Amino acid sequence: MCEARTLNRHAALVNRMAETLGLDLTQATRDGRLSAETWRDAVMSCTGCADPNHCMGWLAERHETGAEAPPDYCQNAALMARLADAAAVGKE
Repeated sequence: MCEARTLNRHAALVNRMAETLGLDLTQATRDGRLSAETWRDAVMSCTGCADPNHCMGWLAERHETGAEAPPDYCQNAALMARLADAAAVGKE
């Protein structure tokens, strides 16, 4: 089991990744596109990242400009892509 400090760090990384990609996880939850269990699983998946410090640097570099997609090594790239696709469909 992960300790609280690790979980908090990776929860923040998941949230920052979503923000950097222009995704609103709160709205996705309200709309039923993201369950609490899926978010929890994303955080747990993120804890498996081999280099979270690199991810933090990647996010910092894109803080102002955002990004269209997460880096290839992101443990949650597929989830972020699904959320982005669902958000795009919701805007049509």
